[in-house]
Amino acid sequence: MGEVIERITLINTWDEGNVQHGIIKASEMRQTKLRAVVDTGATNIVISEKTRQKLGLTIRETGEVTLGNGKRETCAYTEWVTIRWKDRQAVCEVVVLPHAKDTLLGVIPLEQMDLNVNVVEQKLEGAHGDEWVRHVR
Repeated sequence: MGEVIERITLINTWDEGNVQHGIIKASEMRQTKLRAVVDTGATNIVISEKTRQKLGLTIRETGEVTLGNGKRETCAYTEWVTIRWKDRQAVCEVVVLPHAKDTLLGVIPLEQMDLNVNVVEQKLEGAHGDEWVRHVR
C-alpha cells in the first residue's frame, strides 16, 4: 500500500467571500494549486508556513500536535480555507507546521466532500459514486 496523492486547490475563504460581495476582484483572490498527501491520520488540512503566507491566512492561535511518528510539535491554527477537489469542496480549519514538506488532506475535508480512499488504486473516489451526497445530521 502506497501514498495517495491528489491535486487540490486551496482558496483563502475570506477572499472568496469578498469576491462574492464585490469587495475585491476575482483576480485578487489568493489561491494555490498543489499536490496533497491524503492522510486519514490527520484531522484537517496541514500546510507549510510558505503556503500559509501565499494564501495570506491569519494565525488565530498556536498549540501542540502529535505527529505520525509520535513526536509533539508546535503548530499554528489559521482562519479557514476552502479546499477544492474536482467538482467538490470543503471548508475547514488549517493546521500550519512550519517545516512541513507535504500538504496533508485529513479526514474532515474528506468527509465533507463525501470521499473515500481507494488504497488499491491509490486514489480518491466518491463515497456514493459520482454523486456528491452532502450529509446533514
